[in-house]
Amino acid sequence: MCGIVGYTGRKTAAPIIVNGLKKLEYRGYDSFGIATLGSGIEVCKHAGRISDNARSALHLNGTTGIGHTRWATHGAPNDANAHPHTDCKNRVAIVHNGIIENYADLKRQLIARGHRFLSETDTEVIAHLIEESYTGSLLSAVQQAVPVLQGSFALLVISPEEQGIIAARNASPLVIGMGDGEYFAASDMTPVVEYTERTIFLEDGDIASLSPDKLVIYHGKEPVNRPVELVDWSVEDTKKGGFAHYMLKEIYEQPQAFYNAIRALDTENLPGCAQKPASVAIVACGSSYHAGLIFKYLLEETCGIPARIEFASEFKYFPPPVSCLVVGITQSGETADTLTALKRAKSHNCPTIAITNVLGSTVSRIADSTIFMRAGPEISVAATKSFVAQLGVLMQMINLLSGEQFTKVLAHAHRAIEEVLLQDLSCAVLTCKQARSIFYVGRGPFYPVALEGALKMKEISYIHAEGYAAGELKHGPFALLSSETPVIAICMPDDTYGVMVANIKEIKARGAPVIALGIEGDSELADIVDIFIPLKRTHRFVQVLTSLVVLQLLAYYTAVALDRDVDKPRNLAKSVTIE
Repeated sequence: MCGIVGYTGRKTAAPIIVNGLKKLEYRGYDSFGIATLGSGIEVCKHAGRISDNARSALHLNGTTGIGHTRWATHGAPNDANAHPHTDCKNRVAIVHNGIIENYADLKRQLIARGHRFLSETDTEVIAHLIEESYTGSLLSAVQQAVPVLQGSFALLVISPEEQGIIAARNASPLVIGMGDGEYFAASDMTPVVEYTERTIFLEDGDIASLSPDKLVIYHGKEPVNRPVELVDWSVEDTKKGGFAHYMLKEIYEQPQAFYNAIRALDTENLPGCAQKPASVAIVACGSSYHAGLIFKYLLEETCGIPARIEFASEFKYFPPPVSCLVVGITQSGETADTLTALKRAKSHNCPTIAITNVLGSTVSRIADSTIFMRAGPEISVAATKSFVAQLGVLMQMINLLSGEQFTKVLAHAHRAIEEVLLQDLSCAVLTCKQARSIFYVGRGPFYPVALEGALKMKEISYIHAEGYAAGELKHGPFALLSSETPVIAICMPDDTYGVMVANIKEIKARGAPVIALGIEGDSELADIVDIFIPLKRTHRFVQVLTSLVVLQLLAYYTAVALDRDVDKPRNLAKSVTIE
């Protein structure tokens, strides 16, 4: 979702903020803006991309400033609705991530008291609330305004009457970077790692006062201490490294990401509640949900432990009866629906485990135990290496629960991933780029592989794509099959092989071209499909991984062939921090 950056120190703020906002572009946005403390509050904001208008912001003066990339929720993506927003007297400027749920009532009250609004946003009410309470102390004014707000927010506030930034957080991530005579504030660590490795993660209810020589954090109105965390990401991790897109770079980083992930978990640090669970419930969204569904299939198949998978977005409103271990999967650790689902599970006295990629993220403070998958920063909006790293942790959990039956398999899986990176997919890409719709089919754990392949295709190529359990295609979707709707089938040599071949023949009989992923040397499958993508015969766990990587590459190269903006697909955000 939206991104925020703040700086206060001895350097000119605008270039640092512009650089930081560029690092947050992967979160998705439609407008941006910056405010600095120069000759009063100096503001520059525009609809569109930073790369198109960054120069206009670099003239802003001052050594303290705040910036924002906006993903529109209230009001159209235009200059007026772009952040920062100011009050009637231009004494306060504010940027905000999140949603103010009671903004409409607050706005009516403020208008009745004579305030003038210039935007359609929920954020602007915060600036006017602070204005009403501001009598010389910006910290005190923010402390008075925040309790009135209902919803989620990460706020950065500045005033020309004070040299510094006030930051506040509730249910939206905010990290403070500690430099030498300077402080940084941001939605996540990517804008910070270039300048410092020392960070503090604010907690819900925290309000921080940042000045060039001091940081004080309050919870309510009482000073508190928060631990300093050392970030293990490097600046190089956040660069493309010669690849055309971050997504391709991150696909190629997957062998190492998987290798790191399986080593993030062993018998010593496997949470106690996960060592002999009677049953497991998984809550997640998007790609993380697909990782959880693969986990369900493999866990039940290999360990005989019952597992259920729930959409985190449904769990809050329609909670199923659970009295088991609940595992929440979230790359960012800030996915609002997953956080809410874990809180709900805890309210039912369920033990909880979080699997996440981000040290210090909110989920690590909510769950009873946290497993960090250590994939490193993922910049492209479409999840690839974080997804494979999630599977690394989940497969290692299955390995430990099974008495380490799969240690050798997992130890060599990264090599199989490396090999499929070199697959020639040009014929499949040509077929897909011409399609109106694409169907993906599989059975067992390859059904969620099909779901994830379809999600990647629709996310970045904008071709309509759907994943189905192969046996379900005849229950309705067959009506959509034609020469313009290719079907991608994952057909591996297991108990479902015969029925999968039969399904493919049924699809072919209805005129749809078929692209099949199968085991090399499978002449029967190769003879009945239009395009055959051979994979090496390996263990079932590894077949899941290699199939996934091939489908990621197919989506990537199809999107490139269609000249799509691969790293920043339209309408999407990397971290979904609102419900």
